[in-house]
Amino acid sequence: MKEFAISIPYKEYEYTELDNLSAVLVEEARKATYRSYSPYSHFRVGAAIALDNGQIVCGANQENAAFTAGTCAERSACFYAGAQYPEAKFEAIAIAARTPEGTFQNVPVAPCGHCRQALMEYETRAGRPVRVLLVGKDRVYELASVKDLLPLAFTEF
Repeated sequence: MKEFAISIPYKEYEYTELDNLSAVLVEEARKATYRSYSPYSHFRVGAAIALDNGQIVCGANQENAAFTAGTCAERSACFYAGAQYPEAKFEAIAIAARTPEGTFQNVPVAPCGHCRQALMEYETRAGRPVRVLLVGKDRVYELASVKDLLPLAFTEF
């Protein structure tokens, strides 16, 4: 038997340390949380995706009484970007969340498994890593690639 370990490098930034594009994405993701429709969980999530054509596309979670009929912020942004700009490639995504009390999460929150797989598909389509910015109240985690969120993913690259 052989034993292995997977480690995921990431960077932690304060808001004042972000580059311009990252700062814009973070702010757009935070704004998108206010467009969340979450009457059941009261957990408001927003996502903002930078495309290589210069567009920024946002999404917010949308819940439904039939829980599986709802969608997460990350997938609503992904699918909108894919439908509106089918030739554009993803460059980066920022994800922010607010608590049921309405405050931003102290610690950045990562996407669910469904969203990780959906984002992996768009990273594969892009043919290059897509940066991930996980937004917390006072800090942002940066991962170099969606693949860092989904190690051992089934992909072609």
